[in-house]
Amino acid sequence: MRTVRDADGDVYVLLKESGDSSLVRDPETGDERHVPNADLEPAGGESPLAALAAAVPDPRRRVATAVRADWHLGVLVLLADRGPLAARTLLAAADACESDLVGVLAEFRAAGLVAETTVGGERGYRLTELGERGVDALRDD
Repeated sequence: MRTVRDADGDVYVLLKESGDSSLVRDPETGDERHVPNADLEPAGGESPLAALAAAVPDPRRRVATAVRADWHLGVLVLLADRGPLAARTLLAAADACESDLVGVLAEFRAAGLVAETTVGGERGYRLTELGERGVDALRDD
């Protein structure tokens, strides 16, 4: 599997190539169609799996790539449900040592899901808009 680009710059995953045309899949919609080979060129190193992952809306994808364990997701859900929380409140709720929690929060900050804030005069954390949208998107039916 590899990626190709059409004249408009749209990226597709190449499924099958024949003499005159190729079967391609639009990674965003999943639609498949035949396109003349003359209208396609290699996408220049874009991973086909990364192109397929792009079909998942950014907020969901960010949460999915940042969360490595159930309790990590639990931290995001707790922040979504109870609003900004002091670091000590998060630590009391987490079944993890302080360094593990701090590491997860650092990863969430790097992913743009969580931001530092002040809660009751103490250091705390809150979900960013992207984090809120990500948790909401995962909860949608």
